[in-house]
Order: sequence, then structure tokens, then C-alpha cells
Amino acid sequence: MSKIVLRLDRVMADRKMSLNELSERVGVSNVNLSKIKTGKISAIRFSTLEAICEALGCQPGDILEYDPNAVGSDEE
Repeated sequence: MSKIVLRLDRVMADRKMSLNELSERVGVSNVNLSKIKTGKISAIRFSTLEAICEALGCQPGDILEYDPNAVGSDEE
């Protein structure tokens, strides 16, 4: 588990945007966005992050959060 926590679900809920709508606006499949939303990814392209931020009208820091108490992959 990473110390970087994804908060896409929270931002989507705040904007009242569905996964299908975000997928259409960003041009990324529902499956891949779902993985981002649930935090089941280990990397994200800047171009994807940029498109998500543009579609949601947010900053990367609204989606990505550093949690120093999370168990990092180097500690597993």
C-alpha cells in the first residue's frame, strides 16, 4: 500500500459527476478510472491527471493526498 492516497471519489461526489460522465470527458475507460477511483493503481500519467483535473475543475492536490501514516511499499 502506498502513502499516496487517491481522493478521486470524494472530488467526483463533490462535483456530482458519475464515473461514466468523467470517462467521456477525460477519454479514459470506465475500468481504468474505476481503478484510479479505488486506489488500485501504482502510477498515473500526468496527461491523465491533467485531463481529470480539467474535467472536474480541481487541482492535483484535491485528488492526491500524502498520508505519512499509511504503510508504504518499502515497509511491507
